[in-house]
Amino acid sequence: MILNNKFIQIALLILLSISCTTKKEIKTNPLEEQITIVKNQFAPDKRVAIFDVISVKNNTETILKGESNLPEAIKTLKENLKAENITFVDSIQILPNTSLVGKTRGVIKISVANLRSKSAHSSELATQATLGTPVLVYKKIDNWYLIQTPDKYLAWVDGGGIQLMTEEEFAIWKLADKIIFLDTYGESKGEQQNIVSDLVAGDILVIIDELKSSYKVKYPDGRTAFIQKNQAKKYNEWLADLNPTQESLIKTSKKLMGLPYLWGGTSTKGVDCSGFTKTIYFLNGMIIPRDASQQVHTGQLTDENKKFENLQAGDLLFFGSPATKDKKERVVHVGMWIGNNEFIHSSGRVHISSMDKGAPNYDEYNFNRYLKSKRLLNQDDKNIINLAKIGVYKN
Repeated sequence: MILNNKFIQIALLILLSISCTTKKEIKTNPLEEQITIVKNQFAPDKRVAIFDVISVKNNTETILKGESNLPEAIKTLKENLKAENITFVDSIQILPNTSLVGKTRGVIKISVANLRSKSAHSSELATQATLGTPVLVYKKIDNWYLIQTPDKYLAWVDGGGIQLMTEEEFAIWKLADKIIFLDTYGESKGEQQNIVSDLVAGDILVIIDELKSSYKVKYPDGRTAFIQKNQAKKYNEWLADLNPTQESLIKTSKKLMGLPYLWGGTSTKGVDCSGFTKTIYFLNGMIIPRDASQQVHTGQLTDENKKFENLQAGDLLFFGSPATKDKKERVVHVGMWIGNNEFIHSSGRVHISSMDKGAPNYDEYNFNRYLKSKRLLNQDDKNIINLAKIGVYKN
């Protein structure tokens, strides 16, 4: 009986040991763990960074496959694996892809380019880029290009919307003098007054000549046209005259009143909520992050308790679901404060709503889902590109 008990105890210990080992083997994959660690460190937001890396077992070898536009992240991953004595075969593609044969730069060549989440016209409209926007080009699928805009947003553009350039060609384009189109809508015309292209606010073109009442301009693809002087301004002069204020932000926002809501829109052809706030700030010389959930991490917190008296015109108001024990805060909408208890936003169309319960334009829905406000004006923030200080469009 004692012998049997000892035998049972030994058997149970062996089973327990096997069970623990099996669970540990199933649960732990050192390569995948390291991939996750590095991804969280370098590319937590897939909208602005590419880190698509997986590990695959092939007979006795473990292969790292995928692609990334972050050489430093890949270097860190390899160093971490080597430090743990993990052997692997490196098959990761560092972007840009070599198939681009040096054409890794690009400039948007139409008034507004629609950028998709995937390489198809039927895919979701992720964002837009206006004429003259410089982009990085990472790879090509058929006639689609994966690009990254100055705010680091990643999306696909079809070949009709982009002029591909080498580094040398891009350097020449960047050095050239330019004009910025400032009217909400317009067009450029040829020698015979034929329309060359439509234009929207924020479009940027190379200037060839200055005439009495017009500028002769060149598109990134070489087309030439004329733009009326009263609709545009020399880019350097525009930069020098920039003095973003609460008043200028309000003035810009009201020029876009009634603009239709467009999911993914960031131009005067249509805007979504964050595309609207992004456009306001861009026309005042600042590039801010693309989405509301990114903009909320920018600037200085000015309120999170519905103390609207603390707000100043130009502050961004964020709406959505607050954090709970089981889920993170979810930001789904943004607008801009214009004073007098009012904010302007794109919802259905660009319009003004009030936080005053007694006002005829009181917005109960957004009042109830209000989360916080942030101040971006005159803030030194790594997520805000000040065009007067950083040469995005011209050296």
